[in-house]
Amino acid sequence: MKIQVAGPGCGRCQQTEKVLLNAAQELNINADISHVYDIQDMVKLGVRITPAVLIDGKIVMAGRVPSIKEAKKILQPVE
Repeated sequence: MKIQVAGPGCGRCQQTEKVLLNAAQELNINADISHVYDIQDMVKLGVRITPAVLIDGKIVMAGRVPSIKEAKKILQPVE
């Protein structure tokens, strides 16, 4: 699973990354979590508002910091 947080590095973006890291750890998910800081890269990914969370290239949340509960929900595979 490839998880990307897109944002300029503001506090909300950093908090989003931290929440996702914690959720992945709690769920014992082996994920590649990275941060996209470059605005041109964000535009290529389709991001219009930050912070944005992308899983395997698909935007799953944007414009707010997810709670740990929300992060776990978006990280769990659909059964």
